[in-house]
Amino acid sequence: MISHSHQIPTWVTNNTRVLDLGCGNGDLLAQLVNSHQIDALGLELDPEKIAKCLDQGISVIQQDLNSGLSNFNDQQFDTVIMTQTLQAIRRPDLVMSEMLRVGREAIVTFPNFAYIRNRMQLGLSGHMPVNPQLPNPWYDTPNIHLSTFHDFEELCRTLTIQILDRDTSNLSGKRTWLGKVWPNLFGEVAVYRLTKEA
Repeated sequence: MISHSHQIPTWVTNNTRVLDLGCGNGDLLAQLVNSHQIDALGLELDPEKIAKCLDQGISVIQQDLNSGLSNFNDQQFDTVIMTQTLQAIRRPDLVMSEMLRVGREAIVTFPNFAYIRNRMQLGLSGHMPVNPQLPNPWYDTPNIHLSTFHDFEELCRTLTIQILDRDTSNLSGKRTWLGKVWPNLFGEVAVYRLTKEA
């Protein structure tokens, strides 16, 4: 289980409108409501997770992110968050563009496939990695677009998206000094704060 990065709350401003794509049980939004008094809305597909959001008092809409965000207006939100969902979407490029259409800023996290443990598993065993970061076998995984820090930043350049901040964390959501120095090799989870270039 990957925890939310401790960095995310520092990138969210108090009393703003926040949309969380693939919000899961609503834990991150509930935390931000309590600490930042945000106006929160989540999107989630799983009915059980939606029920848990509602139990926490989080407004949530059942929606498949692969169908886009056309039900939202331009710049309707201050921040749009997507944690550990990018790699499970059919067209991450389209969803990222939509995030920055409906929001002024975006926060995105995803597992870094170039993390040293993954490289070693693939290189030494000749098999796709299976570990706490990527716990499912290749034939039964929700992850369909695995990427690295370098891949993601190249996509941002292609989409004319500006990287405001970049961080890395381990699976428990905490920073490591090796991940900060060599993020593409030692960063387990990539954490980005983005906006659209003017």
